[in-house]
Amino acid sequence: MRTKIVPVPKLSFTLAPFLVLASGLLFAAPNAAVARQSAPSAHVSSDQDATAFVNALLGKMTLEEKIGQMSQVALNTKLDEPADEMARKGQVGSFLFITDAAEINRLQHVAVDQSRLHIPLIFGFDVIHGFRTIYPVPLAMAASWDPAVVEHAQSMAAKEASATGIQWTFAPMVDIARDPRWGRIMEGAGEDPFLGSRIAEAQVRGFQGESLGAPGHIMACVKHFAGYGAVSGGRDYEESNISDEQLWNVYFPPFQAAINAGAGSLMSAYMDLNGVPATGNRFLLHDVLRDDWKFQGLVVSDWNSVESLTTHGFASDEEDAAARAVNAGVDMEMTSSTFQHKLAAAVHQGVVTQATLDAAVRQILLTKYRLGLFRNPYVDPAKTASQLVTQEQRDAARQTATHTAVLLRNEGNLLPLSKQYKSIALIGSLAESKADIMGSWSLAGHPSDSVTVLEGLKKRFSSDTQIAYTKGVEIEREQTSIFDEQFTSPKPTLKTDAERDAEFHHAIDLVRQSDVAVLVLGELQSMSGEQASRLSLDLPGKQEELLEAAVATGKPVVLVLLNARPLNLTWASQHVAAILEAWYPGTEGGDAIADLLSGDANPGGKLPVAWPRSVGQIPINYARNLTQVPETADARYWDGPSTPLYPFGYGLSYSSFSMTNLRLASPSVHAGSKLEVSVDVQNTSSRDGDEVVQLYTHQRAGSASRPVRELKGFRRVSLKAGEKQTITLALNTNGLGFWSPQTHRWSIEPGQFDLWVGHDETASDHASFAVLP
Repeated sequence: MRTKIVPVPKLSFTLAPFLVLASGLLFAAPNAAVARQSAPSAHVSSDQDATAFVNALLGKMTLEEKIGQMSQVALNTKLDEPADEMARKGQVGSFLFITDAAEINRLQHVAVDQSRLHIPLIFGFDVIHGFRTIYPVPLAMAASWDPAVVEHAQSMAAKEASATGIQWTFAPMVDIARDPRWGRIMEGAGEDPFLGSRIAEAQVRGFQGESLGAPGHIMACVKHFAGYGAVSGGRDYEESNISDEQLWNVYFPPFQAAINAGAGSLMSAYMDLNGVPATGNRFLLHDVLRDDWKFQGLVVSDWNSVESLTTHGFASDEEDAAARAVNAGVDMEMTSSTFQHKLAAAVHQGVVTQATLDAAVRQILLTKYRLGLFRNPYVDPAKTASQLVTQEQRDAARQTATHTAVLLRNEGNLLPLSKQYKSIALIGSLAESKADIMGSWSLAGHPSDSVTVLEGLKKRFSSDTQIAYTKGVEIEREQTSIFDEQFTSPKPTLKTDAERDAEFHHAIDLVRQSDVAVLVLGELQSMSGEQASRLSLDLPGKQEELLEAAVATGKPVVLVLLNARPLNLTWASQHVAAILEAWYPGTEGGDAIADLLSGDANPGGKLPVAWPRSVGQIPINYARNLTQVPETADARYWDGPSTPLYPFGYGLSYSSFSMTNLRLASPSVHAGSKLEVSVDVQNTSSRDGDEVVQLYTHQRAGSASRPVRELKGFRRVSLKAGEKQTITLALNTNGLGFWSPQTHRWSIEPGQFDLWVGHDETASDHASFAVLP
């Protein structure tokens, strides 16, 4: 029976280059303090030292203590016995969901000082896009098209989390998602494996720093391995049916990139992949992860996903589930107690070998060693508060939010707002919601820290501009979200139809009385994320009616979106003068939006997903294969265009840019080498701004059909007004390789390639080149 949960972490891991602690192999020391001293600094040790230390410890452990290390317990669920007793008896290796530094220290002292072997605990928490200070949601961070910005944001999140004693986050989620109905699209980087890989690498570097155990950082966990983003119909927890070609070429690359970047852990997924649940899938967790990719890190299951192997109809009972998960490659079980209760019997019966069990425990102990927990498992609670929501954090959150916004439409240069506007009608319940501006998976965030759009605009404009605010309409989600216990959107205050009608008309009256209207519309934070898939992409409630009525007044209207998935903007794209996609921008969202509307900041983000016109177009990702009948505007549907409303990579600016003089360093390149591609980029406006140079390729012929275009390079560039730069991208031909369904292997196939450089995936500047053997 599934326990009701609050957060549902998804994890994944990889150990790339690890600098580890040298061991003195004195773990049997008479007290824990001596034991900790026997593990020297990470900077003077080696993997050989770590392995020797861990092997010596492993030899002293009982079967029960080994299984205890493989058990991760959530302290917001019902426990078999008190947490202190579990730690004292060595029945737990990791705790979830404690954010109080003093309590983390207390439990750590129980484990280190009072247990037989003094093994420290590892404390985990869902630090997805911020800890106490909330940053833009991951999909928004991908919209920055700037890995350096993403890395900095996650390093700042790690700084806060580590100050409380948390050592492990269950992020980044690197699932490729091409169905915006799926609520968890907000946690990833969108539809493209190349962009997704670069964002995955940046997040791992941000969380972990230069090496695992770096001060002020935490261990990343890459999730969900693999294919969770392709669940059928965008329905959370459904099965994923993915061809081998798509699995290797689309869904695997971000995971491998994160592993190569040094991720310390990886999480198995909930769902069936091609008929085999991911948590019991040896092909994924052993053949690909360990054998092919040489992953040396810790694998943790998703929430209850070991126990759920029986629910899938895969395992016959809990003992079978425990055995299948461990034999597949799961090292640690998250929250369900299947290992704790059933794994010993499987070992005694020989269903799980001692060698397999020891390999799992070894990974856990090595991870703790590399994190420095045997040397110093504690945090200083006296310093925690001074590290949270600092001005440095707020500044970084604000800059990240301005960097991730995407300007979708700006007819007549309505934005930035002119000083001639002396009155602004601010409409929409989301404009004053401190909880919703943070977005889903803001579990440690405090709504009271947030700056709302209303507050941000008042600070920026109210000295010389009158701002009149009202909700206009209420937004409700009838079904309770798993996150409602953490923080809840403001409850609707208008109860009767008459009250709701009066508020609607009051909002339109304010629009008529003002020089310009800013409508802040979108979704509640509970409408996006886990357990938040949708049948429709329409604006919830009566927001569309409100928008159309505001436009009908004839006053200039700016639409600001707070959301984490593409929504139905078909009408708005033709009738609303300015549309700013702000996503869920986080703690400093209101100030960032005010910066963008006023022109203090210039939008430069680009879409990490193609934006559909209709749910009926899904999936509508740009990287599709050529077909027998080349696509034209009306070749796929007789009742409407098959093209997206806004293409992948699209985004406007208050500046304008030109790209000219595309040139290649050579007409050919040998496989495994790099080809330099250059283009002149000029800011043709009188305003400083950012542009993203995007490079796409297509292989004309080979052992398999290849997508019409694939992103293979990009760079975000800041240009002063009138400035011109030559931008050179190094096209790595290794990125032109692919897994062929004909040869069943990965290779770079010689042949002729097309190349385009431009502002989005519709780029028209074209060149060609040959790849030689």
